[in-house]
Amino acid sequence: MGEFKDHFSARSPDYAAHRPGYPAALFETLAVLTRDHDLAWDCATGNGQAARGLTRHYARVVASDASDAQIAAAPAHSGIEFRVAPADASGLPDHCADLVTVAQAAHWFDLPRFYAEARRVLKPGGVLAIWCYERLSVDPAVDAIVEAFHGDLLGPYWPPERRHVEAGYRDLPFPFAELPAPELGMEASWNLDQLLGYFSTWSAVKAYRQAVGEDPLPALRESLAAAWISLAPAKTIKWPLSVRLGRV
Repeated sequence: MGEFKDHFSARSPDYAAHRPGYPAALFETLAVLTRDHDLAWDCATGNGQAARGLTRHYARVVASDASDAQIAAAPAHSGIEFRVAPADASGLPDHCADLVTVAQAAHWFDLPRFYAEARRVLKPGGVLAIWCYERLSVDPAVDAIVEAFHGDLLGPYWPPERRHVEAGYRDLPFPFAELPAPELGMEASWNLDQLLGYFSTWSAVKAYRQAVGEDPLPALRESLAAAWISLAPAKTIKWPLSVRLGRV
């Protein structure tokens, strides 16, 4: 595989604690598409969020990540076999998996090498699913502050691969027989501290700290607190989910 670009291992516990979960409807859609439900491979699993969703539908789930720190931070689950492995060398046998998934990570891959591995691992007729979530929305006042933080302050510090997420993966090559994807979104009910925890996992925040020598989150919190006007301490956070599905 090409050089592993590790933007998240140093904050693996934060990543496990502060990233939003995926909707049950996503995993139900995937399960309907596969003929068998023996094995799903979740590649670049991070802390195992997608893998846990797959356990409801597949007898066995293998969850791999190139980062041993991410695997170490993943909560143990009786239905998941966690392993440290790069995206192009899963260690799985040929044609053993009904489903291969990649959640919020395909933009980091050497895609030709990963796609070759997915084809090797999938059964004939098996399904590959890659997805990402784009910028969150809360309400107009909060969104304006987050947009300025994301684009104006952090703009120079985002890795170039981030552009693929902003495009909803529509600009990635996808050499498979593509299947219609459902329109899905993610939601979480978070207070302000939980939202700031999520921002702390952004690769651009890490890069900003290293380059500038200060943490941008306290000033962001101050700005957001003024806009966080609600009778309830928690607000509904929404992310659009972009999914691409292919059959081998």
